[in-house]
Amino acid sequence: MQKEIILKLKPEEANDHQIVNKYIAESCNVSLAAINGYYICKHSIDARSRKQIWINLTVNAFIDEPYRQRELSQFHFRDVRNVANSVIIVGAGPGGLFAAIQLLEKGIKPIIIERGKEVRSRRKDLALLNKDGILNEDSNYCFGEGGAGTYSDGKLYTRSNKRGSINRVLELFVHFGADEKILYQSHPHIGTNKLPHIITAIRETLIEYGAEFHFENRVVGFNIHESTIKGVKTHTGMSIDADAVILATGHSARDIYQLLYNSGILIEAKPFALGVRIEHPQTIIDSIQYHQPIRSEYLPPSSYSLVEQVDGCGVFSFCMCPGGIIAPAATSPNELVVNGWSPSKRNNPYANSGMVVTVELDEVRKYFNLAKNSEKGLNLLNNPLLLMHFQQRIEQAAFNAGGGNFVAPAQRMVDFCNNKVSTNLPDCSYHPGLNSVQLSEVLPGFVSNALQKGLKQFGNKMNGYYTNDAVVVATESRTSSPIRIPRDTISFQHPQIKRLYPCGEGAGYAGGIVSAAMDGEKIALSIAEQFS
Repeated sequence: MQKEIILKLKPEEANDHQIVNKYIAESCNVSLAAINGYYICKHSIDARSRKQIWINLTVNAFIDEPYRQRELSQFHFRDVRNVANSVIIVGAGPGGLFAAIQLLEKGIKPIIIERGKEVRSRRKDLALLNKDGILNEDSNYCFGEGGAGTYSDGKLYTRSNKRGSINRVLELFVHFGADEKILYQSHPHIGTNKLPHIITAIRETLIEYGAEFHFENRVVGFNIHESTIKGVKTHTGMSIDADAVILATGHSARDIYQLLYNSGILIEAKPFALGVRIEHPQTIIDSIQYHQPIRSEYLPPSSYSLVEQVDGCGVFSFCMCPGGIIAPAATSPNELVVNGWSPSKRNNPYANSGMVVTVELDEVRKYFNLAKNSEKGLNLLNNPLLLMHFQQRIEQAAFNAGGGNFVAPAQRMVDFCNNKVSTNLPDCSYHPGLNSVQLSEVLPGFVSNALQKGLKQFGNKMNGYYTNDAVVVATESRTSSPIRIPRDTISFQHPQIKRLYPCGEGAGYAGGIVSAAMDGEKIALSIAEQFS
């Protein structure tokens, strides 16, 4: 028979299959010889106790019957080379790729248009950016096949279980080459070193069944007739028509927001988050979280998640990367954005995390003092691009404070909170380098004040977190989109333009790989229903 069993084990026990079998036998009151194997259904770490760290395992055990591997879903793709219906997907990030997969299953031809390069060619452009400060505006950490998540390590954790099937998305990743561990880990993660292989496998399957890919084609216009979108135009001169258009451009495609605005297509300003990326030696975070001076070999590098209300403003950690690296994620020259990523083993000596503050429309209006002023000839007071312009201005200030060439302005944590310029900076994973400055002169006052108070409070929660051994690096500004592209709650079409489907993070409806993937699938299903 098969039986699901919940076990609470020490880390070294959970890593020994014979010991796990022993506990399964004891739990079922059978002999050890009766246990023919197991697979893990759930795995999580409980480090709340200072005396003992526990591993919580839920396993499916095979008792007195042969062991069989975990049964995974089977996916059936249809040949769409000669079908009548086609859909343009603008953007080859998770929203666009998973929409394409779902369309393929429904017998509809996806035509994917991506401004960046295919995933392996992106790597060369990232190397040039990190080593020489040479930015390709269409091929970088944000743009290119796979989207922003491909080279920011593929975290798959989400709470958005109402958006769609999380398990389906995870099983699709496994189908295309991800480790089965992501199916049961409490915080699944693929790793920047492994994601390109998976993204390539997705593309190859899509092409095998008739999908089209057009890389290095940036959308510059829409073909609209009688309030219905018919297709798109690209900067290379291509004009492609289809039965519908899914707009899945990601959160950094400012030119698309500008194009929508200039075309009279409704968009809205949306609150987003702005702040810094903080890096500690991984040993500090391990000692805090695991309550031991040296991390056990049976435990992974530790992470953290922090949130605090400061004067009515939310301050929270974002995209925490154990054993990670800070990277330059700008998409335009003379702007500085930082992000973090980890390899699959998370074996670098540093831990970094975004630490950001919620940015509301009223605060930005105060920042610009719009009662008396306008900027660049725009009446930004009621302009939906207001928060985007604010985001851009802060990124430009960070670039200037760094001194150029994507060197980042930085400060030791305690010095930052005490408004003291650091006389020197600790070693850091950020390859282009750091420049010691007063970050409160780079960040808006309401952001730096909230961060300073929040970091001190986080130090009270995690003894040892608040330290000058940590470095604060500006600026983390691409946590989400500052724009929302509205859509109907039932059909998911834009309320003004028929058959235009805003999708994923760039449209303001997702916040990560899995939620964007589920959003893409949801839209593809809606299109399939309308076509049928």
